[in-house]
Amino acid sequence: MLSRSILIGVGRTALAAGLLILGHQTNSEAANTSKLNVLFVMADDLRPELASFGSPALTPNFDRLAKRSVQFDRAYCQQALCNPSRSSMLTGRRPDSLRQWNNGLHFRERNPDVTTLPLWFKEHGYTSRCVGKIFHNWHTKEKGDPRSWSAPEFLHYANHGDDAAEVSGELPPNLASPSPRRYTNVPLYECRDVPDEAYYDGRVAHEAIRVMREVREQPFFLAVGFWKPHAPFNAPKKYWDMYDRAKLPKLNPARPTGAPDIAFHDGRELRGIPPNQVTFTDAQVAEIRHGYFANISYLDAQLGKVLDELDRLKLTDRTVIVFAGDHGYHLGEHTQWAKTSNFEYDARVPLFLATPKLATAGKRTSSLVELVDLFPTLVDLCGLPRPNGLEGASLVPVLNDVSKSVKPAAFTQHPRPSYFDREPSGEPAAMGVSVRTARVRYTEWRDWKTKRIVARELYNAEQDPEELRNAVDEPAWADAQREAEHLISTFGPTPNAERR
Repeated sequence: MLSRSILIGVGRTALAAGLLILGHQTNSEAANTSKLNVLFVMADDLRPELASFGSPALTPNFDRLAKRSVQFDRAYCQQALCNPSRSSMLTGRRPDSLRQWNNGLHFRERNPDVTTLPLWFKEHGYTSRCVGKIFHNWHTKEKGDPRSWSAPEFLHYANHGDDAAEVSGELPPNLASPSPRRYTNVPLYECRDVPDEAYYDGRVAHEAIRVMREVREQPFFLAVGFWKPHAPFNAPKKYWDMYDRAKLPKLNPARPTGAPDIAFHDGRELRGIPPNQVTFTDAQVAEIRHGYFANISYLDAQLGKVLDELDRLKLTDRTVIVFAGDHGYHLGEHTQWAKTSNFEYDARVPLFLATPKLATAGKRTSSLVELVDLFPTLVDLCGLPRPNGLEGASLVPVLNDVSKSVKPAAFTQHPRPSYFDREPSGEPAAMGVSVRTARVRYTEWRDWKTKRIVARELYNAEQDPEELRNAVDEPAWADAQREAEHLISTFGPTPNAERR
């Protein structure tokens, strides 16, 4: 984790920025800061494939969110896998501090008393509610996190693969087919002419609106977790129809030259588990990519419904709005499918923050930020004290001035094997620790037991944004590499890794 001196410096910066915001308020307004509501919205497997980030995705509701927010162009998850990323974001602690690097372990098993973001708001006078997937999707109601919420969670414990179309009454023939198409044991494709509420996210939006009406008269922390654009790619047909598959961006599947084998994984989430894996045909690749865009537009429409209701209830002027993806995603780039790497496609996430009467609304920032920063940011914005143990930095200074920066780098990590908990040892063989600075992404792969560095990568973010050539140890980038090595040297459970 970051050194104590860096964290102390960040804390002082955040305090000064918080005082700056309060300095612009009347005494009455400052006293009511804690009464700001929080609408905390998340998506699953969403890389920054949105129109406001320069994508051809059709996302008008994200566009209007961007106009009322600061858009963070360089925001990064702490691990590109649902459970560790969400656990880290919602506790304000890095995966190494939680000892949480896989999907199979509930975060409270090793951290029974850790404070979560919604729990902290609940303990400070807020009604805290969960609709959809916020923490990882534990498959029974009992394994959510009941203590974090003021009422039972809604649709948090389902499984992505079970998100089949549900329509009241008997399905007419045109809805009864085609059945979900399986390239592997994973249902990947479905295109039915059904209402939005036939799938999880339509029902999540409907319930979020109902809950918002229910809690409107009291300070609330409302977490809305959408399941898309995670596979299966089964958005209702009207969202598929928004795109001409032939006009979507062409895939460059090239593996980065000079990259070590350990940087890659087998894509089993979409390709199936070895040895029963498939290599997608060109037609299947095009279909999957089309489906991902359709899922994004379906997600966008559900977000729009929630924002509409916030406006209709006249809550927008006293609500902090956060939108974040839990991690990024590969759609065949680098030969990779889905997540679990340290590449930019997996590490980078969309992030928007909006506050009432935000002077910087509609602006973008290139400040390097992390999802672990959201906890301290929200408590600062709402005038709450900070719990002990937070490892992020408040982003309030950046909200005040988008040219500001609160940290020199962002960290992401991932183990190998990707799903090590399914291995006989139950432990990873190696951990890849990646630091993203303004100029480069530098990654060290460390043997889990010996701490020895077994492989290294360096990608030039300025000249090689798609990370297609490993430039480690090249003289032209020696200064940037030394900076990155210094930043990474104190990170995680294997600090002081054996260096060359």
